[in-house]
Amino acid sequence: MKSLEQVYRSTEQLAAEVAQFIKKESQNFDTGRIEEKTGWNNLVSYVDKESEKKLVGGLTKILPGAGFLGEEGTDIPSTNGYTWIIDPLDGTTNFTHGFPPFAVSIGLNYNEETVLGIVHEVMANECFGSFQDAPVWCNNKEVHVAATTSLGRSLIATGFPYDTGDRMDAHLSSIRDLLKQTHGVRRLGSAATDLAYVACGRLDGFFEYNLSPWDVAAGAFLVRQAGGKVTDFDGGSNFLFGRQLCAANAVHNQLLSVVRQNWFQ
Repeated sequence: MKSLEQVYRSTEQLAAEVAQFIKKESQNFDTGRIEEKTGWNNLVSYVDKESEKKLVGGLTKILPGAGFLGEEGTDIPSTNGYTWIIDPLDGTTNFTHGFPPFAVSIGLNYNEETVLGIVHEVMANECFGSFQDAPVWCNNKEVHVAATTSLGRSLIATGFPYDTGDRMDAHLSSIRDLLKQTHGVRRLGSAATDLAYVACGRLDGFFEYNLSPWDVAAGAFLVRQAGGKVTDFDGGSNFLFGRQLCAANAVHNQLLSVVRQNWFQ
């Protein structure tokens, strides 16, 4: 059995290779090969599918017996307690428009606990990563969440879910309130990148609902490893499969309070 550090180093290299493939494809992307999944504006391309194949093939060699949970349909049970949770191209809509950021996101769970996370932002060629009991690195430089303690001095990010259901008004109300109480609210279009940016201190917080495990597994792990806090909208720990996530540095409780005031009214 390889050490977790060995697994991490091999996975980091694989993520870089897949990111390079995505970047190359972005230069001559055929918009006629875009498909729509179930739901409005939920896009998938041949690049997503091919990237997932590359990840599954490579990760299977790195850690034989591990299971998979992937955005493009890969669902393989584990035989050793490990499960890869992967999004081969987080930010597909951005990618199809040639508008960064978009990223490769790879999380590894062991018995339901995340022990490794890598987010490789393609166009900037930045790899954010960590494994259990290790710091977070951005291109091999150690990073941490920002030291911001006041919501009034913070920069926050969010997303707009494809399947809005009946909660969009509550979400927009949270954005409205945060626009009045922070330095600003950004919408980058890639949850994995948002979380990586919280982990390295570029953003102070991120919140969104209707997220899937592959959107957040790696990024949420990075935020926690970098000294931040991640919860669901109840303030609990069901953010991986609960489809609600609030991640931030020391402003977490202040950010969550604003979200909850609108979400549970």
